[in-house]
This record gives sequence, structure tokens and C-alpha cells, in this order.
Amino acid sequence: MMEGKSFDYIVIGAGSAGCVLANRLTEDGRHSVLLLEAGPPDRYLWIHIPIGYAKTMVSKVYNWRFYTEPEPQMHGRRIYWPRGRTLGGTSSINGLIYIRGQAEDYDHWSALGNEGWSWADVLPYFRKSEDNERGASEFHGANGPLAVSDIHEKNELMEAFIEAAAEVGIPRNDDLNGKTQEGVGYFQLTSRNGLRCSTAKGYLGLARKRANLSVQTGAAARRILFEGKRAVGVRYVQDGGQVDVRAGKEVLLCAGAIQSPQLLQLSGVGPIDVLQQHGIAMVANLPGVGQNLQDHLQTRVMFKCRKPITTNDELRTLWGRMRIGLKWLFLRRGPLAVGIQQGGLFTRALPDAATPDIQFHFGTLTAELTAGKPHDFSGFTMSVCQLRPTSRGTVNIKSQDPDEAPAMQPNYLSTEHDRVVRVAALRVLRRLAATRAMAPYILEEYRPGPRAQSDADLLEFERNHGVSAFHPVGTCKMGHDALAVVDERLRVHGIQALRVVDASIMPTLVSGNTNAPAIMIGEKAADMILSDAR
Repeated sequence: MMEGKSFDYIVIGAGSAGCVLANRLTEDGRHSVLLLEAGPPDRYLWIHIPIGYAKTMVSKVYNWRFYTEPEPQMHGRRIYWPRGRTLGGTSSINGLIYIRGQAEDYDHWSALGNEGWSWADVLPYFRKSEDNERGASEFHGANGPLAVSDIHEKNELMEAFIEAAAEVGIPRNDDLNGKTQEGVGYFQLTSRNGLRCSTAKGYLGLARKRANLSVQTGAAARRILFEGKRAVGVRYVQDGGQVDVRAGKEVLLCAGAIQSPQLLQLSGVGPIDVLQQHGIAMVANLPGVGQNLQDHLQTRVMFKCRKPITTNDELRTLWGRMRIGLKWLFLRRGPLAVGIQQGGLFTRALPDAATPDIQFHFGTLTAELTAGKPHDFSGFTMSVCQLRPTSRGTVNIKSQDPDEAPAMQPNYLSTEHDRVVRVAALRVLRRLAATRAMAPYILEEYRPGPRAQSDADLLEFERNHGVSAFHPVGTCKMGHDALAVVDERLRVHGIQALRVVDASIMPTLVSGNTNAPAIMIGEKAADMILSDAR
């Protein structure tokens, strides 16, 4: 029934940014929008219960379950990269942590020549997106579609972690998205009343009743259609059939840092050598498509706890699981409402760093794998990542087959700077663990353990156990240099009526979790698109 239909805008990908566009572009009723999502609807119960990401992170239905190519600096390991495959995209399967990054991140984007992307420029869009339970302020909004909430229960282990930070000179910070990011405190989460607020729930839920919005799930984009250098539509498959639809104004690519460059290359927009290698007719030679890949490498240091107060303990017994289930059911609190990560810390690993260069996630659980089965002992985890890695990687198609995952090569630890920061970060973590505040809780360091003492030992631990923090960005970077893919209005260079709107446009990785910035990008893009349509 959709074959040959025309819409003003076609949005490819109903993720963190795509759902924002679907909402904002249909608000005034003047424009028709088709939203395409390759995955199924977001009806799975565990999407909506915060701790459910332990299930969605490995789901074969709601997750693309990508793996990198063998990583040269990580002993050839292939690193798992989950990406959301449902309405809401990765905002439906992530850890719900609401972090924007540092003001300096966005000022750096602007300094690179991207007019309109400084901190002063983007802060209004962060505020516009937010419905923060703390209310409106200089830094926060209170009437937006995205619910942002506090963790209401103090956690004994988290309080000890905050005290430990104070011992080593790191201040408490009750708003990690406020005037300054530096410090330690509880995270705010994209949730409300113990339920996840994905962009599908917050943005799409408001828009789906509008007659000018059509949402198609199970609709996997195959290629962008061009007439000369102008994008005019999209070909997708649904229920085994091929469908071509037209875009009267623009095609908006929101498939994320992995699949946006993949779809561009499959459609003939990308590095000429990649296109020629796979026999794809060239529409535009853009060398930067799939280049500039950046991600946060995260290392989980795990501890055995002296007290049976961890989430491991609560999940170990039937009674414990019943108790946390009842607590969520009747009070909307407890581990089911929060997930695993209670709070975070931002500080400097290198003394000469101008701003915090590392981030900690403090979790009240240990497991061999991220979102895996908890250990049988009482345990907690301090995870640490480098905020602004200098290593760069690539995403390139392997064939003309859209169902074949592209080759993802992040090149973790490929620069000396990154290796130095990683080791320094583990030293900071060890200092926190050695404080008086943590002494009553630490029975022993489970991994890497006391035998890992030298810099070489710690770097080897990184190579053996480092994992993705699930923040890939940068593969369709914004700018005007040789590797830029989009301009500051997110229009693809050399192409008409085509924009990329997702985390792939980030020229450099922000200092923290990437979901809130991706939503901001959607908000700002919607304003630019509507302005250009006048």
C-alpha cells in the first residue's frame, strides 16, 4: 500500500534522533512525514523496565548485536557493540543515563568551523528536550518530551564511593549536567515513575495520532534513491516485499553511527575506492563517509564486597528477586526502577588535562559480561572510560548486501596518548578503592586483582578486558575539511535534499554518554529543517 507514495520528509531510523524529527516535523500539521524503522514495535516488557537492559542488550529481536573486526591492540578480540533495533533505537535498550558532556566539547565543535554548535547554541535544545523533575532552571527544562528523573533512594555503596572521592579531592556534584561536570554524584535517568522514557515513548508517543505521520516498523531501508545529485526517495523492504517511496522535500538519515555510513555507501555516496571495490555506482565521492569513528573504551574493575548489600545478593535468591519485584510493582523503586549504574564521577587522569578526561560508572553488581549473569558473590563494579580518545577508526561495507553488517574497526588504544590515559585512569581508580571510606566494603579486588601492579600489567588488563561503552560516533562528521560529510546544517556535501541527523555527525566524541546529545542533535536539526522549508 505504500509503494509509490510521496511524503514531504522520509526519516530513516526511529532511534534517539529519528523519533525527535518525527515529532517536531509534524507538530504544526503542515508537513507529511514517513518514519521507517527496521525493527519491531517497542512492545517488549523489558524495554520499559529500567533493569531490563540486561535482557535487551543481548536480544536477537530488539538489538542488532554488532561485533567489531578483530582489534589489533586488543589481542585480536572482536568487541560487542549492541545497537537498538526497535522504536526508540538505542534509547530503548541503553542504561538510561542522562549526561550531556562538557560545554567545552561543543565550543570545540564550533571552533572547528561549525557555526551554531557552541555550548550557548545547543543548551536551549537540551532544555527544550527535557522534562526534568527538578523543574526549569538555567541549565534544565521542565516541559519537554523526555522525562529526566533523579534516583530517589540513597545507596550505601554509592554513598561510600562519594565519600571516597572526597578523600582524594574530588568534590560532590549533585548536577552532573549543571554548571560544571567535574565531581561525583548520582546519575539522573531518562525515566519517570520507574519506567524508561525512550524517544519512542517521549517523542513518538505524542506524535503517532497525527494524520500527517506514518510510522512503518519492520521496514529496512535498502538504499537512498537519487535523481542526479538530489535525494528523491528511499527503497525499503517490508514483509518480504520491496517498496519505493518518494520525498518531496528531504530524506533524513537517522540510522546511527554504524548504519548511516553503511546506507550512504550502499547508495553510492562514500569513498570512491570502497564503492569501486564493491561495484557500486558512484553518486558522490565523499571520502569521509565511514571515517572518523570514535568510541568510549570502558574497563570494568570488579570488587568482592564485605557486606551482602549488592544487587548480586538481591538477585541470587527467589525471595530477593520477589522483594525487588514487589518494590517496583508497588513503589516504583529499587533495582528494577534504576538499573545497575547508580552514579558517576568525572575527574582528571592526567594532571595537565584542561577539563575532566575520564568518567567512572559505579554499579552495584558484578558479572563476567556487561548485562550478563551476576556473580555468586557480593560484588560491585567501578567502570572507567577515557572521555576524549584520540584513536580513530572506520566503518565500511563488506559487500552490496544490506543485510551484511559493515566492517567496524574502532582501533582502540592505537595512540600512545590513549594508552597513557587508560593506565592513569586505573591508578585513579585504585586510589579511590584504597580510601578509608571504601575499606569497610572491599574484601578484595576481583579483577584485575593485586598481581596487576605495573603499567604494563594494567595495559595488558585493558587489552584483555576492555569493552565498548556503546558510544560510537563520528562516521558522517560535520565540518568543511576533506573528511567532512555534512555541513553545519547537517546537509550532505555535494548532495541536495539529504541530511544526516544522528550521533554520526559529531566531529569529536562528547565527554560522556551519547544519548542526550543525539536527542539534542535531533531537536536542533528539526529547527533547521523547518526554517529551511519556509
